[in-house]
Amino acid sequence: MLPMLKKLIMRKPGNKIILFLIAFSFFYSKINAQADSTRRQTIEITSSYKPVLRNAVKINLYASPITADTSRPRLAYSIPPQNLFFAYQPISLKPLALQTDTALQLGDRNQLKVGFGSFTTPYISGAFSFGDGKHNLANVYGNYISSRGKIANQDFSEINIKGTGSIFSAKNETYAGVAFAQHEYYQYGYDHSVDSFNKASIRRSYQDLSASLGFRNIAANDIGINYDPHLTLHAFSRENKVSETTLLLNLPAEKKFGENVSVKVTALGNFDKYQIKNSTSTITNNLFQLAPELVYYSDRFTFHGGVTPSWNNNTVSVLPNIYGEAQLQEKVLIIQAGWVGRYIANSFRTLSGENPYMQDPVFLNNTKETQYYGGIKATVSKHFNFNAKAAFISYRDMPLFINDTLDGKSFYVSNESKLSNLQIHGDMNFISQDKFTITGALDLNTYTGMHDNAKAWGLVPLKLTGSFRWNAFKQVLFKGDLLAFSGAKALLKNGDEKTLKGGTDLSAGAEFKINKQFSAWLDFDNILNSKYERWNNYPVYGLQVIGGILIHF
Repeated sequence: MLPMLKKLIMRKPGNKIILFLIAFSFFYSKINAQADSTRRQTIEITSSYKPVLRNAVKINLYASPITADTSRPRLAYSIPPQNLFFAYQPISLKPLALQTDTALQLGDRNQLKVGFGSFTTPYISGAFSFGDGKHNLANVYGNYISSRGKIANQDFSEINIKGTGSIFSAKNETYAGVAFAQHEYYQYGYDHSVDSFNKASIRRSYQDLSASLGFRNIAANDIGINYDPHLTLHAFSRENKVSETTLLLNLPAEKKFGENVSVKVTALGNFDKYQIKNSTSTITNNLFQLAPELVYYSDRFTFHGGVTPSWNNNTVSVLPNIYGEAQLQEKVLIIQAGWVGRYIANSFRTLSGENPYMQDPVFLNNTKETQYYGGIKATVSKHFNFNAKAAFISYRDMPLFINDTLDGKSFYVSNESKLSNLQIHGDMNFISQDKFTITGALDLNTYTGMHDNAKAWGLVPLKLTGSFRWNAFKQVLFKGDLLAFSGAKALLKNGDEKTLKGGTDLSAGAEFKINKQFSAWLDFDNILNSKYERWNNYPVYGLQVIGGILIHF
């Protein structure tokens, strides 16, 4: 090879340069091949690469509503003829009914409540039930309570016994009842530093024996008339010195014409005979009323229209009976308005129930009441509703109670021939199932226009009542009651006028269920210890505590 290179070099001078470069490259590669191969190889990065995602573009969708198709489609149905023939005939199904138990299970039907409290107050009450509840049913009720106050002769006792019974047929119920009541009071409203009376001379013991009978339909009948005629007879007396017999008649009937219209007719009778023993003086007080009424019902509106012809002793009058309700918002807001009238039958029995310290009356008049009213009813939620009403009421022959002019311990009846009242009434209730209940009512009365008396003696201008019941736990019941009122006007025995102080009577109690048969109870009456006077010279007891046990069986 070398001889050949020499020849090339010798031929051309440019070949010398080419041969020199080839030789240099050959020797350089030999030198590098002999370098150290154990050294670690590295890679140097002169710039870093950072991948970046491209920004995504969000697609916005704008939906436009489809135009509603208001045209009514005509649908054609092709129903093939049902030419089916079976070789057998279907038979009716006759399920076997479960044999009913003739002994109706009504749970614990009897109870007995006994207790004792301050002011030497024994208390006992009971309720007992008999019968199967399907064909017949009988109930017996009774209670007794008495107390002795700190003031001389501030004593009272009360006993009530009542029995009711019903016999049921397929469409009717015949019911009857008998009752006896004895309420005993003492006229302790005199000046004890000046006067002194034998206890028997100031005793006021009232006895009332009554019986009732009625007959009503409990299912629809062939003639479509609902009826419930019943009567009650009272034999009332005071210590065998005064007697009074009262017959009460109530004969209602209703005929419906369709679902929205009905006609009602009610006949009311009150026939009273009052007599003082060992005296020829006899007072008769008779009242009869006939009330036809047309009623219209609808989902949003109710209307009652009628008149009430009345025969009050020797006086004939026609009373209005027009009222209605309209829903402004279904099941939420209702407006009400009316023009109505009625007679309030007054007897020695009813008047002594209002004021037991009254004298024996020398006359009896029935009170005629006519009122215009308007208001609203509202249901705010599932649990709360209220009623508010304003009324202008006029009275004729209103009885008022005035202290006697001798010692002031008794009251005589003064007749007010004309009396007007602007009344504001409201009531509410909150009910949460059977666990929690609150009720309240307010009555504001403004009495004006008296003709025979300077003031509305004994009538309360403002009255507030309330109650609550709370089943806090399965075995514990809490309860409370409130009575508050402003003082009435009173005429003293010397002729002076007096406004009595208002009163607030707050009561609370609890009942703890020990087991299915036994419970313990405790009541606190007049917690504020208010010595208010509902009637002039007659303060109440004050704080009273009473407790005991309740037995179910």
